[in-house]
Amino acid sequence: MAGIRVGDQVEDIAVPLVRPDGSATETPLSELVTDKPVLLCFYTADFSPDCTDEWCSFRDFDWFATGHDVQVIGSSKSGIGMHHRFIDRYNLSFPLYADTNLELAEAFDVVYRTFGVSKRSRRSCFLLDEDLTVRYQWMGQHWIDPTRDVPPLSEVYEGITKALELENPETFGF
Repeated sequence: MAGIRVGDQVEDIAVPLVRPDGSATETPLSELVTDKPVLLCFYTADFSPDCTDEWCSFRDFDWFATGHDVQVIGSSKSGIGMHHRFIDRYNLSFPLYADTNLELAEAFDVVYRTFGVSKRSRRSCFLLDEDLTVRYQWMGQHWIDPTRDVPPLSEVYEGITKALELENPETFGF
């Protein structure tokens, strides 16, 4: 897999984005990066045990939840209605892309066939700047199924603060 690498510029894709306020609109990536960098996190599906752990960890890691320096956005194959239920059930403050056709995942070259059968997003995170250039990347490497890896949030946090050259980064977590 060639994949997207740090320094690559990505396509400006628009798919439905479900926000915690209940709205859902077709939203291009370029619209999201105008305010601050975006950490786009691909995951398998809402309510799967690994994904629930991942998003509750993002929620509980104060630095990601505050959104001061970076905006966290999720993306999975789950649909709009499922995203609404997932956000509500776990009190998430992060918008989630409903990438039902895996168009966004294809653009980032993270589509994976679980056990050679079901297409999903490979668990991964990409930090995008205002030009849609990848400034940091984390990619799941689980030896059996890379959709099962959960991003190590401390490592992702350190990678982001280094990539953005943040002064006096916060040192608290979950």
